[in-house]
Amino acid sequence: MWNYILVPKLFLLGLNLAGVRGQWNVWMPRDISAMTNSCVVIPCTFMYPSGIRPYRGTHGIWYFGHPYPQLFPPVVFKSRTDIVHESYKGRTKLLGDLHQKNCTLLISNIGLEHSGKYYFRADLGGANVYTYPDYSDLRVLDQPTIDVPDEIVSDRSLDLTCYVPDNCPDMSPEIHWMYTDYLPDPIFTSEYEEDSNTAVMFSTLTFTPRPIHNGQLLGCRVHFPNTTFVYERIISIDVKYPPRSVWVNVSQEVMEGTSVMLHCDVDSNPVPRISWHFGEEELQWEMASNFSLYLEALIPEQEGVYTCLADNGYGIMNTSMYLAVKYPPRDPVVNHSVTVQEGNSISLFCSTQGNPAPTLTWLKDGELVGTITADELSELELLDITPQHNGQYRCLAENEYGRASSSLNITVEFAPILLDESKCTVVREGVQCVCMASGNPEPAIEFYLPDLNITINETESRFNYYTHTDGYTSTGMIKLREKGERTGNGGTGIHVHCSITNIYGTETVQLELQQEKKYMMAVIVGTIGGVAVIAFIIAAVRYVGHNNKKENGNPGQDLVTKVENPSMYYSAVKKDKQSLRKKVGEEGDYQPVGSMAGLERQELNYAALEFIRGRPREGAQGRADNGSDYSEIKAK
Repeated sequence: MWNYILVPKLFLLGLNLAGVRGQWNVWMPRDISAMTNSCVVIPCTFMYPSGIRPYRGTHGIWYFGHPYPQLFPPVVFKSRTDIVHESYKGRTKLLGDLHQKNCTLLISNIGLEHSGKYYFRADLGGANVYTYPDYSDLRVLDQPTIDVPDEIVSDRSLDLTCYVPDNCPDMSPEIHWMYTDYLPDPIFTSEYEEDSNTAVMFSTLTFTPRPIHNGQLLGCRVHFPNTTFVYERIISIDVKYPPRSVWVNVSQEVMEGTSVMLHCDVDSNPVPRISWHFGEEELQWEMASNFSLYLEALIPEQEGVYTCLADNGYGIMNTSMYLAVKYPPRDPVVNHSVTVQEGNSISLFCSTQGNPAPTLTWLKDGELVGTITADELSELELLDITPQHNGQYRCLAENEYGRASSSLNITVEFAPILLDESKCTVVREGVQCVCMASGNPEPAIEFYLPDLNITINETESRFNYYTHTDGYTSTGMIKLREKGERTGNGGTGIHVHCSITNIYGTETVQLELQQEKKYMMAVIVGTIGGVAVIAFIIAAVRYVGHNNKKENGNPGQDLVTKVENPSMYYSAVKKDKQSLRKKVGEEGDYQPVGSMAGLERQELNYAALEFIRGRPREGAQGRADNGSDYSEIKAK
């Protein structure tokens, strides 16, 4: 460890043995050190040419800083006189014998100001004076030296060595390590090393550092026994270790369109390269101990795993988190509107996206059909299609953030179906026949009168043929008013057939005359009622006239019959025109049929009889037993 400039003894010895003329040479340690307030011995041996004979003895001078006297360097020691530089007064002493070519110098109580280069000048008298260019560089230390490796790596054995010079014969140092209580299994080794009359005392501390030891303080303490001199050196060790922890945000949920900051903190030495990754893509990086990734205006496609990766050359570590982007359901994708034939089957599909996964509900004309599915795909299977499946189907997607829906129409094509409203009805003007059918495509309707062998349709528009279509319902109507149209072979029945047809089928039925009996009964009852009312009126008039006649002509005659309760209730027969008349089309479209034509303009009114308890005629108060009662007849 020490570098010396010297002429090797063997080389010099060889020169002498060979009889070669000697040269001006000096040997001294190139570097030497000492602690402040201690002392130092600089070993020195010089040589001069063998042909020179010292004149008046051999003398020597030690200079500080420069070897040339003309530059007036400070005199450290001078053998001829005691004149030295003020900073060396009383501090220097020549330990060697110049006559023996030993120029060893002792410097006591040295300070930091004494650090520098020391040169020796040989004075053999006369012109034989020579300053050797070689020097000894003295380092005066106020603290020990700790040898620290260029790199300290975690989990690798580490040696720290504390050096202290031991070049003062009267003082021997002792070394102790400080702040080692928390080191894992420290080992201490002390050694003494001497080389070319210079000595060094050192102590080695051995342990295996961990990441927690990064930045820890360690100290070396040097003490000279029997003195108060104490020297300390404190260092902070820089322990390199790979990333041992990478902290990121916990997985979180955010709403679509919002912003989020993802943080990453890394514990490593040295500072790592931190990079954020989304899937296989590297988004951003930075050399730092922490790094944040800012995401704004989030969209669902940014949902996924985000990874923070740290690499500092000693190792790699990463940590991931999941970012969930919440959003309401998107408009569902459903089948196109379709047309399907009755009896077939069809599957309706509905797919959407949403977070969380939406529930899917199928509605038909606003009513729930099928089951509610908690998924992004739903299938509604319709088997054995009937006309009732016809309508609008809507797929409704819902989650806690909103709802969306899409619709489609299913058109069911089916053979015509005769509706219950199909019938013939007797009206005041005649007979009205209605045929109603449902089918898709809309059915065509025609009537057939088998008694007359007549087919009535759009091309044969007699009998006020009328048709109307509303959606999938078709209505056909005819009106019959002639006697010949109501009967075949002179009968009183009516036979009307209705035929309904579309591309899927044909059906023919005979329409029943459902209200003929009711209509005739109403006429008969009305007639009888009118006659009864008239009879009641005539009887009442005669009864009143008879009572008046008895009172005036036969006052003593008792009544044959005395009415105990003369109060009588009236009966009324009222012809309900609305029940006997049904208007079809415009005024004048009524067609009387057969004998009903005589009733076309006939109207029946009603009369009411109300008998009020009789009272005696004026002037008949004296007749207590045979007084006659009378009643009033009011017309309403």
